[in-house]
Amino acid sequence: MNTTTQSLLKIVGALGLAVAATGCASTGGFQVKEVGSYHVGGRSVTLAGLPTKEITFTPGAPPLKVDPNGDFEVESLYARYTRLASPKAKYPLMLWHGGGLAGVTFETKPDGGAGWESYFLNAGHDVYVSDAVERGRASWARYPEIFKSEPFFRPKREAWELFRIGENGSYDTTAAKRRALPGTQFPVDFFDQFAKQGIPRWSTNDAATQAAYNAYVDKQCPCVIVVHSQGANFAFQAALAKPEKVKALVVVEPSGSPDPDTTDYTRLRNVPVLWVWGDNLQRYPFWQGITARQERFRTGLAKTGAVADRLALPEVGIAGNTHMVMMDRNSDEVAARIQEWLSKQGLMR
Repeated sequence: MNTTTQSLLKIVGALGLAVAATGCASTGGFQVKEVGSYHVGGRSVTLAGLPTKEITFTPGAPPLKVDPNGDFEVESLYARYTRLASPKAKYPLMLWHGGGLAGVTFETKPDGGAGWESYFLNAGHDVYVSDAVERGRASWARYPEIFKSEPFFRPKREAWELFRIGENGSYDTTAAKRRALPGTQFPVDFFDQFAKQGIPRWSTNDAATQAAYNAYVDKQCPCVIVVHSQGANFAFQAALAKPEKVKALVVVEPSGSPDPDTTDYTRLRNVPVLWVWGDNLQRYPFWQGITARQERFRTGLAKTGAVADRLALPEVGIAGNTHMVMMDRNSDEVAARIQEWLSKQGLMR
């Protein structure tokens, strides 16, 4: 056994003794009490009348008859949590992802830097990171028997342009030929690494997704929800259903919300909401429409006397942020603004 191996064993042994003695593991600036995960929501489905087939699962193994008929659990949500030994926040913080993505959005950034999961753990929150119905470890279900439409996939060009990393028409298959917006905070050298996170999505699963998110809130809240992009509509709807359980909402670049003209805003009167926007929104007609709708919703909520704040990063001197704010080089600076807002709402101990 060489000296390096002996040293590593001593470190591992010492950490093991510390965990055994305290029930916690020290990670960075915080002590972890518990890490775990679960699935929540969904329903049971029975399939019948489908043909069987023989499949060889491993080279050299005999084929097995696969029968797709029977009972299944489908349309659940997956959540992974990290609970602190001494949280400073009054309520757990949930991180909800956007369309065509999963909870990895908030984990380690594509350039290898620490993501918002790590930031908010260090700030003293118990943190829950989830994969919605059809995404990541929430898994899929059969099409068309359960999922009623075929999946669709986001090409890299769409992500580059829609997420405001580069202008429309600026993407190229060759990385060196792509033209990013001047001053962009996205680490463009790691765009292809980011694209590996892309996940197929379905256009017919919103009701199932909402049901699972509502079950998640029922199970785990009271809580604070930080949500990105497409996930915002699910978060708003969950808060409208159970406003007493959602202690605050931070909607980061939200691409959806309930109808601004028909929403009963009084149900959200006691749920403080912060809208967070990046840069270059007015360069893209798509984002002009999105922000106009969101501002109508925010104005309607503010009229009830609710906290309905807006953090437009360029207006406070933070420039160059893309739609993927939590992956930008200055993501900690943005998270610090969110943390400051949460503190002002009285959500820290």
